[in-house]
Amino acid sequence: MLTGIKNIFWDLDHTLWDFDKNSDLTFKKILKLNQINIDYKIFLKAYHPINRKYWDMYRQNKVSKADLRFYRLYDTFKKINYDITDNLINKMAEDYIFHLSDYNYLIPNAVLVLEKFSLKYDMHIITNGFKNVQLKKLKKSGLNKYFKTLTISEDIGVQKPNEKIFFHALSNASAEIKNSIMIGDNYNADVLGAKNIGMKSIYFNFHKKNSINSKEIIVIDDLIELMKFL
Repeated sequence: MLTGIKNIFWDLDHTLWDFDKNSDLTFKKILKLNQINIDYKIFLKAYHPINRKYWDMYRQNKVSKADLRFYRLYDTFKKINYDITDNLINKMAEDYIFHLSDYNYLIPNAVLVLEKFSLKYDMHIITNGFKNVQLKKLKKSGLNKYFKTLTISEDIGVQKPNEKIFFHALSNASAEIKNSIMIGDNYNADVLGAKNIGMKSIYFNFHKKNSINSKEIIVIDDLIELMKFL
């Protein structure tokens, strides 16, 4: 059991809000909406690795927000050999952002844990994402009621793991490093980002892709496991 914790900083996507499921359902919807006659599962199989590549580039400031939104779709359609105009890709990019928060499935046990922790901790969000999208997710999912502050990378101008966003979040929450902890699914952005400023962290290995062999880092596979530590 960790002691002395007063503030919990949460990541949003893949940690509380089930981005994979909600995103897949959104693409199923907008492919049909735009009368693109391909199996959405074939589209998604090509899209997922391409999207991850562009998000990695975006975190490193190698592509702009506009380029990320356009080229992740452009490259996907090219990969599956589907002929589509740039105008329709741009429309799909806008449709995706507009409809993404139509679906609000949460990670298993998220509400259970948040309800319990809200009774004894001040909780906050630090998220790498686009402001208008993240705000809609929090509102429409009902998650916003659990958090006292929200720090979004687009507002700060840098993304996790940049220390600037962590220090901004701490200041915004009137919190101290010594009594705060970060919980997230991205090892580099959330765990190492927090560690680099001396903040405790818990790695939520939701996708069970990484094997972390470190006694310094707490690793969980299910949010319910947090009850053992906090």
